[in-house]
Amino acid sequence: MSVIRPFRAYRPARGYERLVAAPPYDVLSAEEARIAAEGNPYSFLRVDKAEICLDPSADPYGAAVYDTAAANLSGLIGDGVLIKDGTPRLYIYRLEREGRVQTGLVGCVSVDEYRSGAIRRHELTRADKESDRVRHVLATGAHTGPIFLTYKKRAGISDIISGYAAENAPEYDFTAADGVRHTVWVIGDANAESSLVAAFAEAPALYIADGHHRNAAAAAARDALAAANPNHTGDEEYNYYLAVAFPDDELYIMDYNRVVRALRGHDRAGFLREAGEKFFIEPSDTPVRPAERHTFGLYMNGSWRRMTAKPGTYDEADPIGSLDVSILQNNLLRPVLGIVDPRSDRGIDFIGGARGLSALRERVDAGWAAAFSMYPTSVAELETIADAGLVMPPKSTWFEPKLLSGLFIHKMTE
Repeated sequence: MSVIRPFRAYRPARGYERLVAAPPYDVLSAEEARIAAEGNPYSFLRVDKAEICLDPSADPYGAAVYDTAAANLSGLIGDGVLIKDGTPRLYIYRLEREGRVQTGLVGCVSVDEYRSGAIRRHELTRADKESDRVRHVLATGAHTGPIFLTYKKRAGISDIISGYAAENAPEYDFTAADGVRHTVWVIGDANAESSLVAAFAEAPALYIADGHHRNAAAAAARDALAAANPNHTGDEEYNYYLAVAFPDDELYIMDYNRVVRALRGHDRAGFLREAGEKFFIEPSDTPVRPAERHTFGLYMNGSWRRMTAKPGTYDEADPIGSLDVSILQNNLLRPVLGIVDPRSDRGIDFIGGARGLSALRERVDAGWAAAFSMYPTSVAELETIADAGLVMPPKSTWFEPKLLSGLFIHKMTE
């Protein structure tokens, strides 16, 4: 069973939504966020990435950052930029990018369900990144960015959501700077809400698509607040956290590509010779965007090549080992280039597919040694791994479009 719970959201007053809404805190560097928020006092980056309001030399994990985030959130509320719904609601959130549409339901989900495995993960988290979000949640008393969840499509849920959206005017409807259209409905029909709650209760599981660190932080913050509350019952608002759930057939995972800084003791000919032991390699006159699993693009020295994993380099029955990110890691990055832990090795970087193959070329032409274009991991692969209680390799999925922050805020201490 999966619990979706209405809540009283803080959200932008009409007319402020375009100004408030901002990219997630973890897709922009501090400098990029400063530029994005420049001249806009309402940008939610001033809450989610509050270091941009301090001197660039300030510690991005210092207490002043979290204090500033809390003060800026309070300021948006106090100035009427963010308003609070009078009764608990569910919300519909639709994103449209280049003709692709995904429509999700916004509500709160349970920490206990996350801990029990009814909300399933597929990634490990880093302690430093998790600690940052725990401190942010506790300082602001709020979940400020929604966790991106998915579920195996259920016709009953989709019918209710699409029917409501077709018959009612949206609360917000705007196109962000990156060309993504964002449309939000506030569900004001008690029957529709109760039907959705009941329909989700029949779903066997929810899956974390994006936001593992925020999800883990919500659970850790709940534990801290529960420990500090001698009258804890389990019904308090802090036992729930903000999420958007989308049907799995509407999601779009893009390629998550790799670049390596150096060939680590190999000249180009030697590197290609060793790579050729595990991959069929052929030149390409055009940039290589893999069109099927187990194929890769390689860009180096101004030229593209197509690589195909040879038989015996993976076991299709192994849900982790048969992922393309694993095939590349296990057969080339680790044995040839010595990249044992891609989470910590500074000799590798990752580039989301939204930036295009040109971003790979630019990085290599600027001095990096080689780039690898990947075939995207599928939602079905994600669900299979999560159902098995397994963990994907790092940087396996890049979801587009990204959910904006600031359209819904869940205050958990009110």
